Amino acid sequence: MGAFKPLLPFGNKTVIECCIDYLRAGGVDEIVAVLGHRADEIRQKISGVTFAINPDPDSAMGVSIAVGVSALPETAQATLIALVDHPAVPAIVIAELLNSWKSGARLVIPTWNGHGGHPVLVDLSFRSELSNLPEIGGLRALFEAHANEVKRVAVASPFIARDMDTWDDYRALHLEATGRPAPERPQA
Repeated sequence: MGAFKPLLPFGNKTVIECCIDYLRAGGVDEIVAVLGHRADEIRQKISGVTFAINPDPDSAMGVSIAVGVSALPETAQATLIALVDHPAVPAIVIAELLNSWKSGARLVIPTWNGHGGHPVLVDLSFRSELSNLPEIGGLRALFEAHANEVKRVAVASPFIARDMDTWDDYRALHLEATGRPAPERPQA
């Protein structure tokens, strides 16, 4: 993308602040932010979360998931795996995922028009598997291995399936979610 996603402006906040806000508003009690590159900058921007450091931020996403899971309290019963490049997810989606889990679902994926998205919810009876995801396949491999336990929850938001992999993705998502054009690309 050519810019540091977590600290990009998104409305009146940064991308990572928007993610934390929708998780909290949706009913998440404990948030673990897994940091890598530019961790100190993020620590200065956000508070009220537990920080965990991925010592190899260029590793597969499964390593960051394992780092995050290891920072969860032993009493935690489920986790939402939320990606920082999904800043426009409505809090109601989080509440719906949590309600599905409270109703007995152990693996929950939000869907929009039949397409899966993020965040996903994983019951921590899978803690060991989350801590040892394969490098190839990662989280998807866990969901495929337990396909009979996956609950797909249709939600009323396209933003669960919209990420920001390019500058154009960011600009389009910012405009659609906030109604305002994104700021100009910062200098690297």
